[in-house]
Amino acid sequence: MNLIFYKYQGTGNDFVMIDNRTKIFPKQKTDIISHFCDRHFGIGADGIILIENDDLHDFRMIYFNSDGSETFCGNGGRCAVAFAKQLEIIENNAHFLAFDGEHYATIENDVISLQMIEVKKITVNKNSVFAFTGTQHHVEMVENLDEFQVFKKGREIRHQYKNPGSNVNFVQQINENTFRVRTYEKGVEDETLACGTGVTAVAIAMHKTQKTVSNSIILLVEGGILEVSFEEENGIYKNVFLKGPAKLVFRGNMII
Repeated sequence: MNLIFYKYQGTGNDFVMIDNRTKIFPKQKTDIISHFCDRHFGIGADGIILIENDDLHDFRMIYFNSDGSETFCGNGGRCAVAFAKQLEIIENNAHFLAFDGEHYATIENDVISLQMIEVKKITVNKNSVFAFTGTQHHVEMVENLDEFQVFKKGREIRHQYKNPGSNVNFVQQINENTFRVRTYEKGVEDETLACGTGVTAVAIAMHKTQKTVSNSIILLVEGGILEVSFEEENGIYKNVFLKGPAKLVFRGNMII
């Protein structure tokens, strides 16, 4: 089969996007997903996103990590919205269904503002914070983030959590509402240039531990700049929005 695909990136988090409204993609075959994401023998991506029809929403987003595991991805969600606009499914706003539930998004040029789920599960430990922001996230502050061994330490921590494990975010504070973040992602099993659910977890963790009192946080990731805003009420973080660019890189055909 000759399959048309599109490549999108959101602050360096890159995805193979497929219009699967006719259910042509064999999503049960994880080896095909891994092959597509392989940066030497395939297209190369952190994950694959399928856009499918949904009776109650504009579309359904299906996301697979490069190892074939299914989860939610914040930057992937933003790219899915940009892709849905390209497919003329939506115009400048969207309601869609994903692995972690319903999402709303708005589009302004190539900047996508995506509403994340409410964050209720936040565990503050001695040297870290754990939060579920659509997927599992460990947040830990470090010094000298440029020299930090993100891959080595991230992989160690990722496997300390019970199945399916946790993404691991290392953070350095820049000023009152600005933080640098580097993330090791489970499923990708490597450091990625950005992680949307990760910076969301970081922003909330920094507010929860009183590293900032701001409810609008700037996150500097390896692939650019993201912004997370929220409202906090009785320990629950509501109206959480992840904002940043999402851009088409190229389109092509892949034989499967």
